[in-house]
Amino acid sequence: MNKNFLWGGATAANQCEGAYLDGNKGLSIMDVMTNGSKNHKRLITDSIQKEYYYPNHDGNHFYYHYKEDIALMAEMGFKCYRMSIAWTRIYPNGDDEQPNEDGLKFYDKVFQELKKYNIEPIVTLSHYEMPLNLVKKYGSWRSRKLIDFFYNFSKTVLTRYKNYVRYWITFNEINAIEFMPYFPAGLLIEEDENRHQVIYQAAHHMLVASAKVVKLAHDINPKNKVGCMTLFGVNYPRTCHPNDVLKAEMANQDFLGIPDVQVFGYYSDYQLKQYQNKNVHLDITDEDLEILKNGTVDFVSFSYYMSMVQGEKREGENFAQGNMVAGLENPYLESNEWGWQIDPVGLRITLNYLYQKYRKPLFIVENGLGSEDILTSDGTVHDDYRIDYLRKHIQEMIKAVDEDGVPLLGYTMWGCIDLVSAGSGEMKKRYGFVYVDKDDYGNGTYKRFRKDSFYWYKKVIESNGEIL
Repeated sequence: MNKNFLWGGATAANQCEGAYLDGNKGLSIMDVMTNGSKNHKRLITDSIQKEYYYPNHDGNHFYYHYKEDIALMAEMGFKCYRMSIAWTRIYPNGDDEQPNEDGLKFYDKVFQELKKYNIEPIVTLSHYEMPLNLVKKYGSWRSRKLIDFFYNFSKTVLTRYKNYVRYWITFNEINAIEFMPYFPAGLLIEEDENRHQVIYQAAHHMLVASAKVVKLAHDINPKNKVGCMTLFGVNYPRTCHPNDVLKAEMANQDFLGIPDVQVFGYYSDYQLKQYQNKNVHLDITDEDLEILKNGTVDFVSFSYYMSMVQGEKREGENFAQGNMVAGLENPYLESNEWGWQIDPVGLRITLNYLYQKYRKPLFIVENGLGSEDILTSDGTVHDDYRIDYLRKHIQEMIKAVDEDGVPLLGYTMWGCIDLVSAGSGEMKKRYGFVYVDKDDYGNGTYKRFRKDSFYWYKKVIESNGEIL
């Protein structure tokens, strides 16, 4: 691996910070999502209601523990930390005329602490968190007005932290808007609406906003590198029957239709045809097209948790669970406790697929194993299963770089310190190298404990991936 390879971990503000009203923070879309479980979906309430528990209100208390948490990252040898800035800490309502200085000062301290340990911040501007007020007042990204609101927010933080941050990501898993529109875009689709029309028009507004911010970031500091971030795992055909192969390849194209625009600066003919087939008529101006063309990204980052299988479902076959999306069960793979299938080789295939398609440097910014860890009486977690998962994925990642020639900027394991699951709202679905003493209802001391994987990852980073 390149000696400058960025080893690290990743979190999102709404899942870890907590302190949901501290420092004059406003309510976000995640602040009205209840807890859930494997079998019960999270509810989205109109306002905060006493009968529900909202796990994002507490997160893992990073807001109060950021110095300790960053010190733990430094102890592991992190070269980088992928994090996000909560839009609602900077502009509590989203359309405020002036930014919230308390929120800006909090991130001043976070970036100063990272700099102290020479940890490179990789900052996502919008990671499944946006002001609830923008949803209620403007219908969220349905409205073009959000382009300016997001631009103002981005300009504020890009300017404020220009001496601390050089890697930026505009939207987390932007293509997830097609599957779970509330998470990336705060969209709740009404029964009488054309679902596809609402989603893809909102996505267009997000793409224009992203492109404007890419150009802005380069203007503010020419050394800035700005990436897109997509949810992706390669789709396999169920069999070698041409129909199955076609279905898998169409699924791959569908997944990447939105990030294609961020990389190439225009909509592909394939994507425009899909809109036509779905009776979608986008409001696209000539100015939009120019903005998209001039705001292409510098790198492509992505989340990888699993591959998927596409094809004609046969009697007796099941669908596998997944990160918002699912395919047919792959009989050659094992699954984790939440039904997500484990496919390390799929990561190598995905890296090759994305590089051959985009010819841009890649960045794995999410990959990890959610599991119900057990804290022992001696204050540790023996998570050999996590080590095994990460070892196998990192081995395939290294093969993609060293044997296949894929240019890879870095690897940030998801949820490096236990945090609230976005999908289920659970705390017991743990990903981290560090255990946080909190249960699914906010009970606990929030004390931090190093897991066995903590010490393992430390050796991985020290050896630049040679000791696995």
